[in-house]
Order: sequence, then structure tokens, then C-alpha cells
Amino acid sequence: MKTVVIGVIGADVHAVGNKIIDHVLSENGYNVVNVGVLSSQEDFINAAIETDANAILISSLYGHGEMDCKFFKEKCVEAGLEDVKLYVGGNIVVGKQDNAEVEEKFKEMGFDRVYMPGQKIEDALTHLKEDLG
Repeated sequence: MKTVVIGVIGADVHAVGNKIIDHVLSENGYNVVNVGVLSSQEDFINAAIETDANAILISSLYGHGEMDCKFFKEKCVEAGLEDVKLYVGGNIVVGKQDNAEVEEKFKEMGFDRVYMPGQKIEDALTHLKEDLG
């Protein structure tokens, strides 16, 4: 069974989407480790180390995901998690920005998959199956 760490990063308290993601991933056979809301980068990384996670899925709805995720990939590499797949989604930037530019920005930051507002959790399920086997 593949293990996925999920949670809401930064000063964000949007718990509903987090619970939906937890439910959908669990129902589809993933071992979900939910660090909850108001989570730091270290919360995600420590949970991934402790559980030998295959992927980390970060949610952010309050618009500051870009700031909250800065240097996340580098911290993962430092912690020995260079092979862990990184996913980020939600309302991850402030203001109206071009989706392609936002995706490119996060991919340059080291994220494997980037999900925009309104994108379905089924897209992430498809990508998890592709990325993790």
C-alpha cells in the first residue's frame, strides 16, 4: 500500500477540502497520513520520513502557497526524500494569474504535479497511479 502525506500548509485553516482529499485517497487504497491544517513544511517532511511516504500532497486555499512552499523540494532533498513525489493544489497564488505560469512556477520549485482551483481530486488520483504505480 502506497503512503501519501496530506495537509494544509501555512497559516491556512481550510479543513473541508483536506477531509475530502483524505476520504477519497483512503477509499482508493492509499495509506493517508493527514498532518491537518496550519502545517509547516517540517510537519509534512517529518511525517513523510516517519511513515516512509511515497508522495506528499500539499493543499493551500488562502493564496499564499507560493510563499509557504518556497524551498520545500530542497528541504525534502536535505531530509533524504528526493524520490518522494510532490503535489500541490488549491488557490496557491495571490490574485488572478495565468494557470500555465503558476504551474511552471511550482514545477520550477520542484513540484511534480500542480492543481488549480476547481480541479477535481480524480485528476490527482490518476496522477498518483501513474507516478507511484
